[in-house]
Amino acid sequence: MATSTEPITVATTKQLINYRTDRGVAVIEMNDPPANTYTYEMNRQFDDAILKARMDNDIYVMVLTGAGDKFFSAGANIKMLASVDPTFKYYFCLHANEMLLRLEHTPKLVIAAINGHCVGGGMEIAMAADLRIARKDAGKIGLPEVNLGVLPGTGGTQRLSRLVGKSKAIELMVTGNTFSFEEAKDLGVVNDIFERDGFMENIMEYARQFTPPNKAAKAVGRIKRAVQTGWEIPMESALAVERENQQLLFQSEDAKEGLAAYVEKRPAEFKAR
Repeated sequence: MATSTEPITVATTKQLINYRTDRGVAVIEMNDPPANTYTYEMNRQFDDAILKARMDNDIYVMVLTGAGDKFFSAGANIKMLASVDPTFKYYFCLHANEMLLRLEHTPKLVIAAINGHCVGGGMEIAMAADLRIARKDAGKIGLPEVNLGVLPGTGGTQRLSRLVGKSKAIELMVTGNTFSFEEAKDLGVVNDIFERDGFMENIMEYARQFTPPNKAAKAVGRIKRAVQTGWEIPMESALAVERENQQLLFQSEDAKEGLAAYVEKRPAEFKAR
């Protein structure tokens, strides 16, 4: 599969999201260094990139990261928020919620490659990913919005509590403290920490393990969808969601290959779509 690079642009705004593909992986990079803070313009481009990766049948995994090596993202652009009225702020947050839900609703694996500080709305973006891999000693992570007199308003109160539990999430948000990636891993916020050198190369290698022929990409996506949909509904309904996703997989060529390979005692080779 060929590697391609192209910008995602909205109207006449500058390029705030870099988008590239490489062997089944789409990299979505927030591009407003040093802090990669997001505005409505950036989120429009971010949203377009998510949809582009979703609709591309040659893409199996999305990787989210930040330009430079200082910040994944420091969250919403505070100067922008200070300059707009409350109605704009509300719709800005609503669109950000919709954008991050789009990541969770897409049956493709999403990995946050946390290459630097990941605070405020930056952490909220990372929590909407399925897996979070941090770069060793590259920064801090946390939700310090209380220090601005507001709450984490792009899903932070909901996603953090689901990751670490209600009481711990409240503690982390009302203190507004930031913490190390090692602490984040202990809490279950970060899945793993990779060495600083060669971070993105290792991220791409990690991401490609979930693409054909290494993994059945459809099964990866349906595992994600079963968890995301089933998490918030009663067990009986969640089990029905699981069965429906399983039935879709039973009908796939990947399932035939996986079962045959097991019986024949050989490695499975899963096909691209």
